[in-house]
Amino acid sequence: MLARLKAFMNSIDAGGAPSAAPKDALATAVAVLLARAATLDGSFEAQERAVVADHLCNRFDVSREEIDRTLDEAVNSADEMVDLYGLIRTVKDRMDEEGRIDLMEALWEVVYADGELHDYEGQLMRRLSGLLYVSDRESGEARKRALAKLGLEVG
Repeated sequence: MLARLKAFMNSIDAGGAPSAAPKDALATAVAVLLARAATLDGSFEAQERAVVADHLCNRFDVSREEIDRTLDEAVNSADEMVDLYGLIRTVKDRMDEEGRIDLMEALWEVVYADGELHDYEGQLMRRLSGLLYVSDRESGEARKRALAKLGLEVG
């Protein structure tokens, strides 16, 4: 998966289209988006790492060992990436509306994994909601479900 992640990131940097991306481009795009959300507050804590890894394992049926080996590379890619549009394009092209809403829920769970929403994380979530064509209402409901999963108060 590490080699595929690097190849995918190179295709995005080169302006490659989703069809030029590796077979598991969706998994890679989701991994980088989740990593980006997890690290925006300046840290990548154990709770955030566990939430990201769990979502990737469950969604893409990848072993936890493989996720653990490649998660640091996804974090590095997310930190270096300025433009999210290549990732967003891949997600929009390969996920239906329900999948994009599920992704928003996973992203909300990641940003709240440490118990609070930081300003940069909130800004990213608003931006991603619009870019992924997820309505404010759907994003809000996804946020409530994520908070409930984490045992945090909705408010």
